[in-house]
Amino acid sequence: MGDSPKDKHNPNPDLLQSDKLRKYILECSVFPREAEALKEIRNATASHPLGFMEMHPDAGQLMGLVLNLLNAKKTIEIGVFTGYSLLLTALNIPHHGKIIAMDPDREAYEIGLPSIKKAGVEHKIEFIESPALPILDSLLEDTNNEVSFDFAFVDADKDNYWNYHERLLKLIKIGGIIIYDNTLWGGMVAWPEEEVPAIKRPFREAVLSFNKAISDDCRIEIALASIGDGFTICRRCL
Repeated sequence: MGDSPKDKHNPNPDLLQSDKLRKYILECSVFPREAEALKEIRNATASHPLGFMEMHPDAGQLMGLVLNLLNAKKTIEIGVFTGYSLLLTALNIPHHGKIIAMDPDREAYEIGLPSIKKAGVEHKIEFIESPALPILDSLLEDTNNEVSFDFAFVDADKDNYWNYHERLLKLIKIGGIIIYDNTLWGGMVAWPEEEVPAIKRPFREAVLSFNKAISDDCRIEIALASIGDGFTICRRCL
């Protein structure tokens, strides 16, 4: 099957199937502009057994551009891991900006925390060690939080993406942006099911279901970008 990635055993196959092209993109555009603190987190995460879960730096560059175009000041992050995307957001919002970040794994967050502190942006971050749904529900209990956030980034459990989406649409301003990561799932969304490793099938099904639902959602404009592991960029319009 010519469209399947060259290494089906790779736990997180890159959408770019040309290593030379990926190397060119990173060396030409991404790495020369990557903040030193981001590079530190990326290097610290490389030896982590789940290091493949970290945001791709080229996707991070695109997200930084979106944050600046939006002039985002108040943001949400669901799924932090070691903090690459969190630090990237903190670096691209103003000094008085605020990020509410939630993840049940504080140990992973603390891998990147020294780099966050070194970059001088820890004051922008409210890290909450918790699954996201109860925190989102708690935010919605205060009506002052409704339509008050400019931006959200979601990189967490895929079977809850739609649950996050419904809550985030109540929190994000009209014109605000939500980005969902991993929405192409290493390209496996386009594979025949029998070619997908059994352990990956439930996650693939969750992503397929989310992609269909969000494509039908008239409350948002969307662009599914084939960068990193797939970025679905949503702009709230209703």
